[in-house]
Amino acid sequence: MREIDASLAKRPGVNRDLGVELTEVGPERVVATMPVDERHLQPLGYLHGGVSVLLAESVASTGAWVNTSEGETAFGTEINASHLRPKRAGGFLTATGIPLRRGRTSQVWQVEVRDEAERLICVSRCTCAVVRERAGDES
Repeated sequence: MREIDASLAKRPGVNRDLGVELTEVGPERVVATMPVDERHLQPLGYLHGGVSVLLAESVASTGAWVNTSEGETAFGTEINASHLRPKRAGGFLTATGIPLRRGRTSQVWQVEVRDEAERLICVSRCTCAVVRERAGDES
């Protein structure tokens, strides 16, 4: 089992750019929050579905990585999502992921994305591959 270094959240990338913050990270549960502002909207002014999927995969792949051994990493290989409720700018989202299967070469995580009023916005299932890190790769 691995631990997340606090500096990981500060690294350049989409999670930092969109305001995704990991608030709980463990082998049995990962939670992240994200504000909903103009960065997250589609042209009609609603939360872009791809942003919900990004948040879900961030949670799932982090959880999968935490459950790998030293010298391994995890990557999302398949994700599905059902968008259940629209969301306008304002407030925030909370994504909570739990593992459904933590195998040697693959893991499956279920993620629920809720708004600040605890309304279910999106449900997702993400499959992650567990692979050996190659020389020069950073995780």
